[in-house]
Amino acid sequence: MSAPLRVAVAGLGTVGAGTVRLLQAEAALLARRCGRPIALAAVAARDRTRDRGVALAGVPWFDDAVAMATEADAEVIVELIGGAEGVARRVCESALAAGRHVVTANKALIAHHGTALAESAETRGVTLGFEAAVTGGIPVIKGLREGLAANRVSEVHGILNGTCNYILTKMRLTGRDFDEVLSEAQALGYAEADPSFDVDGIDAAHKLAILAAVAFGCPVRFAPANVEGIRHITADDIAFAEDLGYRVKLLGIARLGDQLIEQRVHPCLVPIDSPVAAVEDVFNAVIAEGDFVDRVTLVGRGAGAGPTASAVVADIVDIAVGRRTPTFGVPADALDSRALAPLSARVGCYYLRLMVRDEVGVLAQIARALAAESVSIEQFIQRRRDPGGLVPVVLTTHATGEEQMMRGLATLRTLDCVNDHCLIRIESF
Repeated sequence: MSAPLRVAVAGLGTVGAGTVRLLQAEAALLARRCGRPIALAAVAARDRTRDRGVALAGVPWFDDAVAMATEADAEVIVELIGGAEGVARRVCESALAAGRHVVTANKALIAHHGTALAESAETRGVTLGFEAAVTGGIPVIKGLREGLAANRVSEVHGILNGTCNYILTKMRLTGRDFDEVLSEAQALGYAEADPSFDVDGIDAAHKLAILAAVAFGCPVRFAPANVEGIRHITADDIAFAEDLGYRVKLLGIARLGDQLIEQRVHPCLVPIDSPVAAVEDVFNAVIAEGDFVDRVTLVGRGAGAGPTASAVVADIVDIAVGRRTPTFGVPADALDSRALAPLSARVGCYYLRLMVRDEVGVLAQIARALAAESVSIEQFIQRRRDPGGLVPVVLTTHATGEEQMMRGLATLRTLDCVNDHCLIRIESF
């Protein structure tokens, strides 16, 4: 059997401790599959006294993770600290500069600096592994980059944030509104005390930027202007969507166009019979379209110590057996440089709920405002009456341009009869 592959782990939080636990628990299996042992050579974390439920006796400990990246007796540095900047970024840059392989679960780091890190890794002939950065234990990076290497991937979309999917699922099943279900998700540990990163779509947008880079062989580009979260979705919207034959999902969508690349995250109405509509609770899903394979769907748990550690160790195994591919499927100097399309370039159908005063002529005012922007209404729904009070009016449109729809909505907001609104894009996958 060959000499051990020596691995140093920076960060011993949930995923870091889970990675160490997996390496120890499955040591014999990993050695058999790799033809060599995988040895824990060092760890770095701030608190030496905390019980993490793993055996660390005799393992060299670094208080300074950046120092460990260059000084530890290790060929692989695993960064599990998190954050796009600061220590995490310095650990990865220092390790690559020293000619060491890097494995990370840090989606924000790869979304913001992945292209530069990939160039550094390829220049030095080492690996930058980030399977764990997207959808936890679902092997989507390897699936796109290696499994679909013979295909021209034209589209990748999916549910990339388990917290949002849990919230939307519970809202549909219980009829409760966003704030109440969010509180429940926080109590269960599915949402952070500050949930903004998840519910405002940033987490999903980081992951989508990485998926687009791997699917299309382009630079990683985070596009915050094309990101919208789920705070404005109500239980009424979810119920209306169901009546119309749709489910509400927060989706990341990337498409390869002739001139531009679409890359956007926002809530969508999707047909109830579509693959993505059936993915519920905290599960994630990624659907890719290839020219020869047609449609591939991957579903699984997108977070948690076990699934994420599994993905981290999968990258370590690749390094141990000598499997190497270009970081984003093609060499860094051959990445496709076509620009990202703005959200304003979208053409499609829309769902619009308006809270309006129940009085004569309101529907005519709405129709005129939209017609002025050439927005064609497909159907109107009004199921409640409250003369003089506020009632929901729901409409869906035929395919129209985003800019036209936004102009029409701006006009609607100026009408005295309109009190509130919710706009959701419709995607017919």
